[in-house]
Amino acid sequence: MMSQPGLSPILGRFKPSAIAATIAIAARMRAEGRDLYDFSTGEPDFDTPDHIKKAAVEAINRGETKYSPTDGTIAMREAVQRKFARDNSLTFTLPQIIVASGAKPLLADVLRALASDGDEIVLAAPCWTSHAGIIELVGAKPVYVTASQAQGFKMTPGGLADALTARSRAVILCSPSNPSGATYSEAELLGLAAVLRLHPDLWIVTDDLYEHIVFDGRRFCTLLNVAPDLADRIVAVNGVSKAYAMTGWRIGYAAGPSRLMDAVRKLMSQAAGCPSSISQAAAIAALDGPLDCVEVFVAAYQARRNRAVRALNLFPGISCIPPEGAFYVYPSCEGIIGTATPKGSRIASSTDFARYLLEDWSVAVVPGAAFELDPHFRISIATADAELDEGVARIGLAISVLGRRGNQLGVVNG
Repeated sequence: MMSQPGLSPILGRFKPSAIAATIAIAARMRAEGRDLYDFSTGEPDFDTPDHIKKAAVEAINRGETKYSPTDGTIAMREAVQRKFARDNSLTFTLPQIIVASGAKPLLADVLRALASDGDEIVLAAPCWTSHAGIIELVGAKPVYVTASQAQGFKMTPGGLADALTARSRAVILCSPSNPSGATYSEAELLGLAAVLRLHPDLWIVTDDLYEHIVFDGRRFCTLLNVAPDLADRIVAVNGVSKAYAMTGWRIGYAAGPSRLMDAVRKLMSQAAGCPSSISQAAAIAALDGPLDCVEVFVAAYQARRNRAVRALNLFPGISCIPPEGAFYVYPSCEGIIGTATPKGSRIASSTDFARYLLEDWSVAVVPGAAFELDPHFRISIATADAELDEGVARIGLAISVLGRRGNQLGVVNG
């Protein structure tokens, strides 16, 4: 048999997304006819609001179905400009703004533009799987600052300072966070800014995708608000997917220093086409429209959070703090490590626990190892109320039959 040509060595630098792997397994199980309680995907169960869909239809009827500029239409970038001014009290010129086919590829281009082989990029753990994956893809090394449940899953100024070295190139701040929902307050951001001021060669990337999904009356704050003196090295990445239930529309945007944005445009000119013209028309309607629909979504997420956290904390071996934003809960399963399933398999990690839930109870969650902080697991609460309640109840039943030295771990209350 003849050998095949080799593949790029870059593929050995990083692992495929654990979230994508879980989604693929769940899809296969559905195809096999199994009912599934799927909490693996960060996708709102709500439909895109009607005024946004109407704007897309109107754009189609006007014939706006051609290429747009690589970095987005002027109208779209003006909408982003208005959004930053209105929602965040931030002023950007149009050359400082880029629109792309989703925040994820835009984030990848930003990191490609500012980092290279041997650089280190610092981020809190737990972190979104693709933050780490993209860092490795560009040849840099992710450096994790452990942000435990006891710290509210937030990076501290001391932890940040200890992680910085001569190789540090950038810091990523994600607030509200995927997977933990941790949301940095103004005071917490000021503490991090004090450290960042001591390192003028560092770029700072803020992932603000869950900006509008905050709970308990909190006010979203980004680093640019508390440390405007750092603006010449901060790039803010955002998008319409999460807040407006527009995941399939694929529109992300970023704003930052012109020098960096021009470098991103240079990359995009060869490696990207342009964002969908129809999706941009819809995104303009989203950004310029009322936030009433978002407020309805957030109220539902908060109610789901309350029920899920309350139920999870009744289960033996589980500990869960209420997330401050986003639409995930990130409970610890430390108390069940070392137990055995009714079939005799040992639960030695969150990965084992997630596999047990999926195979034996048809509940899909993402293990904490995927987010660089164990032993935890992530549950997306962006799913229908009845499905969430039943799925969480199944987790409780699954735990109740785990054994430790021949005895049941515990019985679910309520």
